Amino acid sequence: MKTSEFSGFYKLSVEQRAREVAEFAGLSPEEERLLRAFSSLDSGTADRMIENVVGTMPIPMGIAVNFKINGRDYLVPMAIEEPSVVAAASNSAKMARERGGFTARAAPPLMIGQIQVVGIADAEKAKAKVLAEKGRLITLANSCDPVLVKFGGGARELEAHVINTDAGKMLIVHLIVDVRDAMGANAVNTMCEALAKPVEELTEGRVLLKIISNLANRRTVKASATWTKEALGGEEVVDRIVLAYQFAANDIFRATTHNKGIMNGVDAVAVATGNDWRALEAGAHAFASITGRYKPLTTFRKNAHGDLEGELEMPVAVGLVGGATKTHPTARVAVKILGVKSAGELAEVIASVGLAQNLAALRALAAEGIQRGHMGLHARNIAVMAGATGGMIDKVAAKMVEERKVRVDRAKEILDELSSG
Repeated sequence: MKTSEFSGFYKLSVEQRAREVAEFAGLSPEEERLLRAFSSLDSGTADRMIENVVGTMPIPMGIAVNFKINGRDYLVPMAIEEPSVVAAASNSAKMARERGGFTARAAPPLMIGQIQVVGIADAEKAKAKVLAEKGRLITLANSCDPVLVKFGGGARELEAHVINTDAGKMLIVHLIVDVRDAMGANAVNTMCEALAKPVEELTEGRVLLKIISNLANRRTVKASATWTKEALGGEEVVDRIVLAYQFAANDIFRATTHNKGIMNGVDAVAVATGNDWRALEAGAHAFASITGRYKPLTTFRKNAHGDLEGELEMPVAVGLVGGATKTHPTARVAVKILGVKSAGELAEVIASVGLAQNLAALRALAAEGIQRGHMGLHARNIAVMAGATGGMIDKVAAKMVEERKVRVDRAKEILDELSSG
């Protein structure tokens, strides 16, 4: 049986790691070649993805190991330039396996399209007229995308809200759409465009914006896990983690950095799979503020046994069809490595990684301080910046960590000393 639990994965060479991942995911020789390529995006494909292309900006893609989610093992591709993130997620996932790993559940893939109506004489009367024609408007919206409807998706509900602005009252129509395995922007925007004229006729107003909202508060995922006190380093560490969480729960400055740690994991998986990490960021931070007060996306508590229980809830609007997920060759390989069969399953993996990453950061802060845990990997980057190559990178990095002086100037001095010796 395949397992994502690896011991010493980081000690393998790049080629050996790629070989292990290829065997786990059943990659073809061509897919393994793409995985190992450090610039798999050719100029022709890149030029079709965005405008004014002059090159590419590759970032490293690593594999987070040890993840067990809903009883299934996953190797998780993460594309990120920040050191320690992949290692931290892997370590957190390994500790969670003692209590069965992560449990995650994604809500149905419902996205909200917004239609802005202005210049209305009586906003409440206009709202009533729109709601009275809800059935007809939903049917019209679904006629725009028969393929989506065929696969079980389509417009599900229509709402209307009156908002007060400095420019007067506006009517905002919300179209709720089940987008299935897509992120959904194209389908939702097309439906909103189709409803513009009928809504104008009903309201006797003027429709301006017709666009999806990235606050996907109906498309949330809940992920949870339990870490034993022994795995974390003792009950005192559990208490410290809970206190660190309480700091974030009651202080916006700490909550912001707390949530940034979650997004380190979330964004890295989104980038690797070709999903819109900017939309995820916007939705996550808006969701964290939805009560009127910015709060952490996770909660942590100590249970009766002294172990740590963690839970994350956030919107995760991702897709497996369309966009870079299908056009970027490495993204296609990343999705195959994950082996996910639906956008909901991908969202469950992403939320679990976000929770794992957050726990790892809190444990580092509570147990030893973030600098100590981060220093080893950061020191290697500094050594490279100072001109170290090959085996000299590790020697220079080790010396800086030993001295607790991780700086480029000191790295150059150590490199000169080792080279002259």
